[in-house]
Amino acid sequence: MKVLVVSDTHGRDTNLERAVSIEAPFDMLIHCGDVEGREFFVQALADCECHIVTGNNDFFSDLPREEEFCLSGKKVLVTHGHYYGVSMDIQGVVEEARARGCSVVFFGHSHRPVIEARDGVLAINPGSLSYPRQQGRKPSYVVLSTDLSGNMNPEIRYLER
Repeated sequence: MKVLVVSDTHGRDTNLERAVSIEAPFDMLIHCGDVEGREFFVQALADCECHIVTGNNDFFSDLPREEEFCLSGKKVLVTHGHYYGVSMDIQGVVEEARARGCSVVFFGHSHRPVIEARDGVLAINPGSLSYPRQQGRKPSYVVLSTDLSGNMNPEIRYLER
Protein backbone atom coordinates (compact mmCIF):
# COMPACT_ATOMS: atom_id res chain seq x y z
CA MET A 1 0.00 0.00 0.00
CA LYS A 2 1.19 3.52 -0.78
CA VAL A 3 0.08 6.34 1.52
CA LEU A 4 0.58 10.05 0.86
CA VAL A 5 0.91 11.99 4.13
CA VAL A 6 0.60 15.79 4.10
CA SER A 7 -0.07 18.58 6.57
CA ASP A 8 -0.34 22.31 7.00
CA THR A 9 -1.45 23.18 3.47
CA HIS A 10 -3.37 26.20 4.84
CA GLY A 11 -5.74 26.41 1.88
CA ARG A 12 -2.90 26.86 -0.61
CA ASP A 13 -3.34 24.01 -3.05
CA THR A 14 -0.62 24.43 -5.69
CA ASN A 15 2.06 22.34 -3.95
CA LEU A 16 -0.51 19.78 -2.83
CA GLU A 17 -1.57 19.38 -6.46
CA ARG A 18 2.09 18.94 -7.44
CA ALA A 19 2.69 16.29 -4.77
CA VAL A 20 -0.45 14.38 -5.76
CA SER A 21 0.56 14.51 -9.43
CA ILE A 22 4.08 13.27 -8.67
CA GLU A 23 2.99 10.45 -6.35
CA ALA A 24 -0.17 9.19 -8.07
CA PRO A 25 -1.38 6.55 -7.90
CA PHE A 26 -1.59 6.01 -4.14
CA ASP A 27 -4.07 4.11 -2.00
CA MET A 28 -4.68 6.55 0.85
CA LEU A 29 -4.13 10.18 1.77
CA ILE A 30 -3.62 11.34 5.35
CA HIS A 31 -3.83 15.09 6.05
CA CYS A 32 -2.66 16.09 9.53
CA GLY A 33 -4.61 19.33 9.74
CA ASP A 34 -4.67 23.00 8.85
CA VAL A 35 -6.50 22.31 5.61
CA GLU A 36 -8.48 25.56 6.12
CA GLY A 37 -11.78 24.62 4.54
CA ARG A 38 -10.34 22.71 1.60
CA GLU A 39 -11.17 19.18 2.78
CA PHE A 40 -13.65 18.51 -0.05
CA PHE A 41 -11.10 19.68 -2.62
CA VAL A 42 -8.42 17.47 -1.04
CA GLN A 43 -10.74 14.43 -1.11
CA ALA A 44 -11.67 15.03 -4.75
CA LEU A 45 -8.04 15.61 -5.74
CA ALA A 46 -6.81 12.45 -4.00
CA ASP A 47 -9.66 10.28 -5.32
CA CYS A 48 -8.98 7.59 -2.72
CA GLU A 49 -9.56 6.88 0.97
CA CYS A 50 -8.77 10.05 2.94
CA HIS A 51 -8.22 10.71 6.63
CA ILE A 52 -8.23 14.44 7.44
CA VAL A 53 -8.15 15.93 10.93
CA THR A 54 -8.63 19.48 12.12
CA GLY A 55 -5.71 21.74 12.98
CA ASN A 56 -5.41 24.89 15.06
CA ASN A 57 -6.31 27.02 12.00
CA ASP A 58 -9.36 24.99 10.96
CA PHE A 59 -11.95 27.26 12.53
CA PHE A 60 -15.60 26.12 12.41
CA SER A 61 -14.57 22.80 10.88
CA ASP A 62 -16.61 19.61 11.14
CA LEU A 63 -13.46 17.52 10.74
CA PRO A 64 -12.55 15.26 13.66
CA ARG A 65 -9.92 16.53 16.09
CA GLU A 66 -8.14 13.16 15.93
CA GLU A 67 -8.64 9.83 14.26
CA GLU A 68 -7.57 6.27 15.04
CA PHE A 69 -7.69 3.42 12.55
CA CYS A 70 -5.76 0.33 11.45
CA LEU A 71 -3.22 0.59 8.67
CA SER A 72 -1.58 -2.62 7.48
CA GLY A 73 -2.52 -4.29 10.75
CA LYS A 74 -1.17 -1.52 12.99
CA LYS A 75 -3.24 0.91 15.02
CA VAL A 76 -2.42 4.51 14.08
CA LEU A 77 -3.31 7.91 15.49
CA VAL A 78 -3.70 11.00 13.30
CA THR A 79 -3.65 14.38 15.06
CA HIS A 80 -2.50 17.88 14.28
CA GLY A 81 -0.30 17.85 17.35
CA HIS A 82 -0.84 21.31 18.79
CA TYR A 83 -2.53 19.86 21.91
CA TYR A 84 0.66 17.88 22.62
CA GLY A 85 3.29 20.61 22.30
CA VAL A 86 4.93 19.15 19.20
CA SER A 87 6.59 22.45 18.33
CA MET A 88 8.79 21.99 21.41
CA ASP A 89 9.17 18.19 21.55
CA ILE A 90 7.36 15.12 20.20
CA GLN A 91 7.35 13.21 23.50
CA GLY A 92 3.78 14.28 24.37
CA VAL A 93 2.29 13.00 21.14
CA VAL A 94 4.34 9.80 21.36
CA GLU A 95 3.07 9.18 24.91
CA GLU A 96 -0.53 9.80 23.81
CA ALA A 97 -0.19 7.34 20.92
CA ARG A 98 1.35 4.71 23.18
CA ALA A 99 -1.38 5.22 25.82
CA ARG A 100 -4.00 4.53 23.12
CA GLY A 101 -2.22 1.39 21.95
CA CYS A 102 -1.09 2.97 18.68
CA SER A 103 2.24 2.02 17.18
CA VAL A 104 2.27 4.92 14.70
CA VAL A 105 1.34 8.59 15.10
CA PHE A 106 0.96 11.06 12.23
CA PHE A 107 1.02 14.74 13.18
CA GLY A 108 1.79 18.21 11.83
CA HIS A 109 1.72 21.72 13.30
CA SER A 110 5.47 22.38 13.53
CA HIS A 111 5.90 22.66 9.73
CA ARG A 112 9.10 20.59 10.13
CA PRO A 113 9.33 17.03 8.74
CA VAL A 114 10.19 14.28 11.22
CA ILE A 115 10.42 10.51 11.10
CA GLU A 116 11.47 9.12 14.46
CA ALA A 117 10.95 5.88 16.33
CA ARG A 118 10.60 6.64 20.03
CA ASP A 119 9.43 4.43 22.90
CA GLY A 120 7.98 1.86 20.50
CA VAL A 121 6.03 4.44 18.47
CA LEU A 122 6.84 5.53 14.93
CA ALA A 123 6.26 9.31 14.85
CA ILE A 124 5.76 10.87 11.41
CA ASN A 125 5.37 14.57 10.61
CA PRO A 126 5.32 15.34 6.87
CA GLY A 127 6.21 19.01 7.40
CA SER A 128 4.33 21.63 5.39
CA LEU A 129 3.64 21.92 1.68
CA SER A 130 2.80 25.63 2.04
CA TYR A 131 4.95 27.17 4.79
CA PRO A 132 7.98 24.98 5.51
CA ARG A 133 10.07 25.99 8.53
CA GLN A 134 12.98 23.54 8.46
CA GLN A 135 16.43 24.50 7.22
CA GLY A 136 16.30 25.01 3.46
CA ARG A 137 12.53 25.62 3.67
CA LYS A 138 11.56 23.18 0.92
CA PRO A 139 7.90 22.09 0.87
CA SER A 140 7.72 18.52 2.17
CA TYR A 141 5.46 15.49 2.48
CA VAL A 142 5.87 11.81 3.35
CA VAL A 143 5.28 8.73 1.25
CA LEU A 144 4.64 5.68 3.39
CA SER A 145 4.93 2.24 1.83
CA THR A 146 3.46 -0.72 3.70
CA ASP A 147 3.34 -4.43 3.02
CA LEU A 148 1.08 -7.29 4.08
CA SER A 149 3.42 -8.14 6.97
CA GLY A 150 2.84 -4.70 8.50
CA ASN A 151 6.27 -3.32 7.63
CA MET A 152 6.21 0.46 7.18
CA ASN A 153 8.76 2.41 5.19
CA PRO A 154 8.23 6.19 5.48
CA GLU A 155 10.23 8.59 3.32
CA ILE A 156 10.31 12.40 3.48
CA ARG A 157 10.15 13.93 0.01
CA TYR A 158 10.68 17.53 -1.00
CA LEU A 159 9.31 19.71 -3.79
CA GLU A 160 11.64 22.05 -5.61
CA ARG A 161 10.45 25.61 -5.49
